[in-house]
Amino acid sequence: MKIKQEKQKVLVIGSGVIGAYLSKLLISKKKCVIVSTRQRVGYQKNYQFLKIHKKVKFVKLNILKKNDITKLLLKHRPTIIFYLAGVSSVPKSYLNPSETINSLFKGVKIFLEVIKENKIKTKFFKGNSGYIFKCGKGKISLRSKLNKPDSPYALAQIKAFKLLKKYQKKGVECYNGIFFNIESPLRSNDFVIKKICEQVKKIKSNSKIKLKVGNINAVRDFGWITEMVKAAYLMTKLKPCDMIIGTGKSTSVKEIIKYAFKYYKINYKNHILIEKKYLRKKEQNVIVADIKDTVKKLKKWSWKPKILGKEIVYKMLKNI
Repeated sequence: MKIKQEKQKVLVIGSGVIGAYLSKLLISKKKCVIVSTRQRVGYQKNYQFLKIHKKVKFVKLNILKKNDITKLLLKHRPTIIFYLAGVSSVPKSYLNPSETINSLFKGVKIFLEVIKENKIKTKFFKGNSGYIFKCGKGKISLRSKLNKPDSPYALAQIKAFKLLKKYQKKGVECYNGIFFNIESPLRSNDFVIKKICEQVKKIKSNSKIKLKVGNINAVRDFGWITEMVKAAYLMTKLKPCDMIIGTGKSTSVKEIIKYAFKYYKINYKNHILIEKKYLRKKEQNVIVADIKDTVKKLKKWSWKPKILGKEIVYKMLKNI
């Protein structure tokens, strides 16, 4: 008689866009997925959009309450914890500096303390950001220098990055996943590709509308979400490490605009308006990942981004 093996439990902290797509991937891998949320359970729109809201277990959690975290981890004893909670961008961090520090750093610190103090055997993945590094002349790699924090977002992420490295030395299985721009139809209009695509769709119906933008010469590393969360998942199959998660492809905002208008055969030059309020002070003009080491580390699983530039814009337009 075969004994039915219990599914591995994976805890996803944060019910945002990245957490939702990662949960979908984990479900396909036959994992038991537990998702913590600060919202009322049952209102996780991202999970409803992906039609997986009935396939995960939602638990309400305050990531700053150590006792609640301890109870949750001791009850479920997840094999992997993906910490994806927190303020998601530099502009938002200026509006909520204390929430930014709490969600991106203090919550992480408490989780790591609980794991260490209770000797919980788990892998802890923290989603971080390429904005923590100086770009310099080349692409960003783990050998790049850390930035001087110029925003609450950068400060919190740098502190979290350093904290995980300390806990790696203490024997906790920690993973710093350094994300670059991750695109998805579920993104808010604060994210540049989603904003551009939404506006271009409106312009298609009303030629009087203008696309208002800031620095169209900014160059970024835009990745499609399913490929990025797959890299994050595969990373946890490695020994504890830090890893760049991006595409290595340089694409300017101007190119994104051209692709979006070209999709509908519209001349973009007649419909864009540069506005000073969208220009950010001290913004790095080029932020692109060097993924050579990442591709080597994940060679066993043949991971390499295939959805790039134009394909991302077209997928966005088809799905919003």
